[in-house]
Amino acid sequence: MKPSRLSMLVLSGMMVLASLAAAYAKPSIRLAETRPMPELEKIIPSQFGAWHEEKATVGSVIDPQIQSELKRIYTQILSRTYVNDRGERIMLSIAYGKDQSDTTQVHYPEICYPAQGFQIVSTREEILSTSQGDIPLKRLETSMENQRYEPVTYWTTVGDVVVTNRSDKKLVEMRYGFKGEIPDGLLFRVSSIDRDTAAAFRLQDDFVKAMQAALDPASKLRLMGIHG
Repeated sequence: MKPSRLSMLVLSGMMVLASLAAAYAKPSIRLAETRPMPELEKIIPSQFGAWHEEKATVGSVIDPQIQSELKRIYTQILSRTYVNDRGERIMLSIAYGKDQSDTTQVHYPEICYPAQGFQIVSTREEILSTSQGDIPLKRLETSMENQRYEPVTYWTTVGDVVVTNRSDKKLVEMRYGFKGEIPDGLLFRVSSIDRDTAAAFRLQDDFVKAMQAALDPASKLRLMGIHG
């Protein structure tokens, strides 16, 4: 008996799905190896707009185990403090990883801050609208022993796409996986010490917009997912 046209179509569809699943299950092309790797120290300006880097005079001591884990996960880490002409400070941290597979993906502030003794008071997703595009991001209100209040703004990228939650991240990873690619990615975080959360987030937005204006188009895409 000859197979029906419907059964042949179903079988063909199953074969296509199986091949796609196989491609996603075993991606082998590292996206980071197909394009120039971002050199964070070079592409992030030390001065832009009303902001300039404040050189640290005392180095922080990092637990050796934490330092070892950071080196395993991230290819590059940039940490700076910026101050504006009013004396207001922003702490910037960018962590880039060339492999966003499950074992080496970025660590979220929701995990890192409590590990350092902070309490997460609230979290929410927002959109930062800029003159060149929108940036989906997350806001965290954190505090330590009701003495240090540190509002945090951050986002993560998978390839050149900004994601704000694990579901979106997994979907983007799957799209790359279907092409046999292992995406790179980064975590972009700014924070400030301020009990006035609303004022802190406004300051952080101003900082991000000023930096965006100073970046070249390729860097805007890699760091913020913005074409322009």
